Amino acid sequence: MDLQTRKISFIQEFLKFQNEEIIAKFEKLLKAQLKRDNDSVEPMTLDEFNERIDKSMDDSKNGRLTDIDELKSEIKRWN
Repeated sequence: MDLQTRKISFIQEFLKFQNEEIIAKFEKLLKAQLKRDNDSVEPMTLDEFNERIDKSMDDSKNGRLTDIDELKSEIKRWN
């Protein structure tokens, strides 16, 4: 069975559900998967990696750093 056929079959079965709790679980699962997909890290080339290292070294030399305590405070505000 190809992917398109599987998706159609899944949707047909999904439409039969009458239980709101099951639908909520599927919604939660879909949202979590979409978040993971959006948060995925793309591999970088060696040149990109070296550019990031150079920029980081330049930031360090020029005092463009964030203190660990400031970073922890900022992270707490994210929630």
